[in-house]
Amino acid sequence: MVVVVGSSNIDFTATVDRLPSRGETLLGHQVVQSFGGKGANQAVAAARAGAEVRFLSKVGSDPHGDLIEQHLDMQGLSRVVLLRDAAAQTGVAMILVDAAGDNQIVVVPGSNQQLTPADVRHHAELISDARVLLVQMEIPIETVQECLRLAKQHGLLTILNPAPACPLPPECFRMVDILTPNEREACILAGTTDPAKAAGVLVNSGAGTIVVTRGVDGAVVSRGTNVTHIPAFIVEAIDSTGAGDAFNGALACGLAEGMAIEEAAEMAAAAGALATREHGAQTAMPSRDSIDRLCRFGARRMRSLA
Repeated sequence: MVVVVGSSNIDFTATVDRLPSRGETLLGHQVVQSFGGKGANQAVAAARAGAEVRFLSKVGSDPHGDLIEQHLDMQGLSRVVLLRDAAAQTGVAMILVDAAGDNQIVVVPGSNQQLTPADVRHHAELISDARVLLVQMEIPIETVQECLRLAKQHGLLTILNPAPACPLPPECFRMVDILTPNEREACILAGTTDPAKAAGVLVNSGAGTIVVTRGVDGAVVSRGTNVTHIPAFIVEAIDSTGAGDAFNGALACGLAEGMAIEEAAEMAAAAGALATREHGAQTAMPSRDSIDRLCRFGARRMRSLA
């Protein structure tokens, strides 16, 4: 059982030939409305990967919240607790995707910032008998800490995807079994501009294992002095939106099944790669059959850690 606590958004994605420079206006090709939010993305990704998933989130009492509720009801999650805030708008993300599949994202959190520690305590039964907790940073840090505290109290394996990255208190690191930043997030958390040094700094932060995702260079799993490179899978990418969420959801699924971290990270790398082959976030989350097929037969990019 995987329990995910986090954000739910409506995404507006515009495609452009290239990402704009500062102060520049570009003409786009199309705009698509879809479902997003790192919490909801990762919950759907874990379910598609084969996990039994519970999800806790908060939306506004508005039409966007209604759309998210209807959507999540059809995503195969074992239980969804979608709280409503009458005073806040449902979260929204605005995404630009260029011809190479790279993106720029602005998130307006709205109701996601109203998900409180008290909300988590009130629904603690979601966590108490699960195996893995997966949480991100699009909700208040105090709420993240309460999720981690309850999860450790009940003996869960905890995964924190520190996105968007911000400074974390030392006690937060100590409650995290697996920290999953990308290279930029790792640098922010470690207080360095050198990705090669960031993982080493984070290993000493108190978190059990650091998994740094590196895009086309795969991922790096660091446990103390033991460092393992997980090569990326070669696919034809058209949109990287949600790739990190696919990685985290599949990682949580693999760990809930009892996989070793390296095996789960390989499965996660395959899920992340597959998610780049379609536009959007949740619509692109791959099935377990697709993930397993890519793991068995997919070509890999064998890159060094340098």
